[in-house]
Amino acid sequence: MMKSLLLSLLILTFCYGESLPAGSAPPEDWRPYAQREALKPEYDQDAESGTLILRSSGSFRCNGAWRRVYAVEENQFYGFEVEYRAERVALIRRSVLAQVDWIGADGLRVGYPDYPSNLVDRGSGWKKLSEVIRAPEGATAAQVDLILRWDSEGEVRWRNVRFQSAAAPAHRRVKLATVNYRPQSSTGPRQNLEEFSRFVELAADEGADIVCLPEGVTSVGTGKTYLEVAEPVPGPSTKLLGTLAKRRSVNIVAGLIERDEKTCYNTAVLIGRDGRLVGKYRKVSLPREEIEGGLTPGLEFPVFDLDFGRVGLLICWDIQFPEGARRLADLGAEVILLPIWGGKEPLYTARSLENQIYLVTSSYDSKTGIWGPRGELLSEAIDEGSIAIAEVDLAEETYWKWLGNLRWRIPRESPPVSESPR
Repeated sequence: MMKSLLLSLLILTFCYGESLPAGSAPPEDWRPYAQREALKPEYDQDAESGTLILRSSGSFRCNGAWRRVYAVEENQFYGFEVEYRAERVALIRRSVLAQVDWIGADGLRVGYPDYPSNLVDRGSGWKKLSEVIRAPEGATAAQVDLILRWDSEGEVRWRNVRFQSAAAPAHRRVKLATVNYRPQSSTGPRQNLEEFSRFVELAADEGADIVCLPEGVTSVGTGKTYLEVAEPVPGPSTKLLGTLAKRRSVNIVAGLIERDEKTCYNTAVLIGRDGRLVGKYRKVSLPREEIEGGLTPGLEFPVFDLDFGRVGLLICWDIQFPEGARRLADLGAEVILLPIWGGKEPLYTARSLENQIYLVTSSYDSKTGIWGPRGELLSEAIDEGSIAIAEVDLAEETYWKWLGNLRWRIPRESPPVSESPR
């Protein structure tokens, strides 16, 4: 075993190591690497501070890395972290990344590369990437690349790299729940919310951590216009939902019509287990009918950290377009909750699959259910007046044959249409 490990490390050093400019030496055992000479960036280092530096060669085709090889044991977990500071980089999510490649005793790749993605802002321009990852079957070495690519002006500095044995990540099991119900001939918002409360109670009885209600829960079945049911957020409806959430220790998502001074929005609110308003999302993609009804679109796609993970919200017509879900996924959302009046099921499959997230829909005129990262329907509330629940583990990674972990790949390989903090 030791001979094969030493052989693989020698093969990697011979095949991938390139010499530095005269008079310089990288900290520890890092070596410069580029796929070919024409792509090579400028390499520099500060031996005193242990900082590794990559600068663009002045061409967009620039693509290179600092590389180091670590010995590993197959099927064991390793904690990786590194701090970086990027300057003048146009699109960080595509151009600045760390890649961990797994190598066997013969010097060839085994399994799939991993892309550490958990991001922490360290202040002063420094950010930290970290991940606990498992060496696949047959791995004897981890080849770590700290990369700058596809930028004509940028520079990135890397420091405080750690790669060491770690415990397996803890499970993060969460019960997602959604409601299929439509009030009829209601007297107004309060009656609607009282009727929906029965289904929140049922979901809480099943141990749900978060419950999704549909779009416009204060207007459906009332015969009232958007403007007639519009109210402030926080306001009377969030107070009622907050009392229920606190009593049952459950998070609640619901679609309301919000009035903010002279402006009205189609809004989804997120109420925490403690009964407080965690946050709200104002529908960005407004259909013609809502515009004619006097509503104004929102401008942002916020994400919210709950005790089980990070969630994002969309509303109905938002699902017709890929940009909103992609933005939430880029911001680290693991679950997207979608209060929706009605929509097309293939879009639910597409948004969950293309972003590798869990999608929860609560609808009047389309399928109410929970979709997983493979685009599969995990649970469905078929009958009106029913709930759907699915228990999922947010710590479980999804690997695809030939492709590996798509969630880690997507932000780094998707079209350069917008910046994200990852």
